[in-house]
Order: sequence, then structure tokens, then C-alpha cells
Amino acid sequence: MTLSVPRPAHLDEPKWVKGILLLVALGFLALFLVIPLLSVFAEAFRRGVDLYFKAILEPDALSAIRLTLLVAAVALPLNLVFGVALAWAVTRFQFRGKQLLITLIDLPFSVSPVVAGLVFILLFGRTGWFGPWLQAHEISIVYAVPGVILATLFVTCPFVARELIPLMQAQGSDEEQAALTMGASGWTIFRKVTLPNIKWGLLYGAILANARAMGEFGAVSVVSGQVRGLTNTMTLHVEILYNEYMFSAAFAVASLLALLALLTLGLKSWVEWRNARSTRELS
Repeated sequence: MTLSVPRPAHLDEPKWVKGILLLVALGFLALFLVIPLLSVFAEAFRRGVDLYFKAILEPDALSAIRLTLLVAAVALPLNLVFGVALAWAVTRFQFRGKQLLITLIDLPFSVSPVVAGLVFILLFGRTGWFGPWLQAHEISIVYAVPGVILATLFVTCPFVARELIPLMQAQGSDEEQAALTMGASGWTIFRKVTLPNIKWGLLYGAILANARAMGEFGAVSVVSGQVRGLTNTMTLHVEILYNEYMFSAAFAVASLLALLALLTLGLKSWVEWRNARSTRELS
């Protein structure tokens, strides 16, 4: 015979209170999320489908799209490698300065992206610390594609590590220690024990890092120089079009970013669902 546990008093609210809270939440989401998102697509198609695709297929827009995809394609694998290595070091080893390292992981979250861009100007600009050497060797970082990639890496590097560290701490290292005692090599342990255990957290962190890479504006705007057709990403191209009063074209490119955001949200929800399902199957 099972005894029913009474619900806590603070959870047993009247229906009208629950209804008001639900309406407030839905109203907030509609006002600050749904309506702005719909307005982007409405403005993008306001002057017709032909002008929409003309704005998307314009050479500078295509260049911005290609650069955005290139930066994301370069930043994502580097973030995966860095995130896994950092999470492994933090959760599997004890060393001096470990807490400092964990604190530094959060540095891109606390520093303004504009400040990060200015730091790269200070380091790699013509009058920066390494500027004369780079100029002597004809290497361009600031106001070129490498600078855009470096700025993007700075703002996206914590995402994978921040997803993996609590996950790996919760899982512990018992399975890895057991595999080690059975003679498995380090690479075999990582491939057959560690990676299957962290695959959903790794994928979740990769999705967040990729979304931030494609939508970054502050740091990239400082180091890119906003050269049309060369160093403009999609976010920078939208700003230029809007400042030139080309509103339909600006919203057309912005709609692509909105679609990428919706795709990211869908992938994020799918990963969370699969992770919850896998957890239920194991328990």
C-alpha cells in the first residue's frame, strides 16, 4: 500500500494564479521573441520574393554568407578539440592553478566582445605588439579573415568546455580506471569509454558554439574592418545595409540568421530529448 504524499502548500496555488502566471510568461515570449522574429520575415518579404532572393544572391551578401560559414567551419573543430582537452585536464588531473584555469574559461563570458576585439588590435595591429613583425613578413591578421576567426574563437571557446566539465565530474573516472587496469591504451579509453559517455554534452556544446560563431558581432566588427566582399560576415553585412537605408535587403539577410537560430534551437531540443531518453533507458 502506497501513501500519498501531500503537495507542498506553496505549490498548491489557485487556478487563477496559475493562469495569470502562464499568460504573463506567454505574453513576454510573444512580445520579445515571437513578434520580433515574425517581423523580420515580414519585412524581408514585404517587397516580394524576387527582391528577397536578389538581396540574398547579391555578390557582397554571398561573400558574407561564405565567410560566416568558413569562420564557423574553422572555429567549431578547434573548439571541440580545445573543449575536450580542457575538460579532460580539469576533471581528470590535480595540478596547481586548476581553479585559475577554470576561472579563465569564463573570461570570454565576462569580457565585452568589443574589448576582446580591441585586444586583438593591440596585439596584431600595425602599431601593436606584434604588428611590425607581422608586417615585415607580410602576414595580415587584423582587418583580414584570420582576425575574424581569432575573434570568433575567443568568444566561442568556453561553450564546449563548460558543457563537458560538470558532465565529466558527475560521471567520474571509474570506467576509465577499469579500462586502464585491463591494459587499454589512452586513445582506446577515450574512444570507447569517454567519448560515448560525453557525446550528448559534446554535441550540445558544439551547437551552442556554432550558433555563437555565426551570430557574433562585437569582436568581429572591431577586427574585421568591415571590408565589403572580404571581411564582412552576415551580421556585419546586415548592419551596413541597414545604415544605408536598404531595409528590405538588410532584413532578407537577417532572416537567414533567424533561420539558422531556429535550426539551432531545433537541434538543441533534439539533443536534450535524446539525452533524456538515453538517461531513462540506462536507469
